[in-house]
Amino acid sequence: MTARGWFLFVALGVIWGLPYLLIKVAVAELPVPVLVFARVGIGALVLLPFAVRGFPAAVLLRHWRPVLAFATLEFALPWGLLSHAETRMDSSTAGLLMATIPVLALVVARLTGDQEAISPRRWCGLALGFGGVFLLAGQHWEGEWLPTLEVLGAALAYATAAVVAGRWLQSVPALPMTTVCLSIAALMYLPAAALVWPATLPSGRALLSLALLSVLCTSLAFVWFFGLIREVGVSRAVVITYVNPAVAVIAGVAVLSEPLTPATLAAFVLILAGSVLATGRGGAAEAGAAATSNP
Repeated sequence: MTARGWFLFVALGVIWGLPYLLIKVAVAELPVPVLVFARVGIGALVLLPFAVRGFPAAVLLRHWRPVLAFATLEFALPWGLLSHAETRMDSSTAGLLMATIPVLALVVARLTGDQEAISPRRWCGLALGFGGVFLLAGQHWEGEWLPTLEVLGAALAYATAAVVAGRWLQSVPALPMTTVCLSIAALMYLPAAALVWPATLPSGRALLSLALLSVLCTSLAFVWFFGLIREVGVSRAVVITYVNPAVAVIAGVAVLSEPLTPATLAAFVLILAGSVLATGRGGAAEAGAAATSNP
């Protein structure tokens, strides 16, 4: 890997581990529809100047169905579920549960027609990954179990979006498609956001979190992610999927003083080990994790 490749890899490993912390801070003062609408809307506006040059309108129109599906599954649905879950869940726990995306991508691809054989190594990875999920979910099941289901639902949406992108959107330029999908998600949330728009200006802390979510963790991160894939290839770029949850856990514990229990540490090891084993080299899960690893 080149120096530029290492820089992009480390930067994205950190940047895409921070949204869980930032969402936790912002959602304390902003209603979920407002938070998601502002994030996707600002993200689309920042990307727009980079996307308009040679805008592939004909290609996007030809693929409007998978583009709409991708906008829903990659942005609108998971960001709403994740933000709502974090009104009652620690950011570190949410980040760790989202580490199941590569495992779920393999399952979704298999259920939707992928005929690639699953090796014993991948079966072991699936077992470890879901074992970690059950261990982590068990800590919340007797109390706030709904947030756990919401985060797993967000991870499942990401995994399904990966399959959509891999099968029907490979010929669509990534940056214009991302800009359009963020715009579609903004339109989806506009009516709900208008109904619950806050009457008073949120604190500077909440506004800073929203700005970082929109500009750093959405717009800039996507541009850098496309650059990382060009620089080092998909198989290396996908490794950030395993770095992001570690950053999320560290940030939640260090900044918000969230608890770090032995069960959480054990689940962390199981989920990440399962993701590494389940994705392996090639196959649907690796392509899925590369296509969608942004919380």
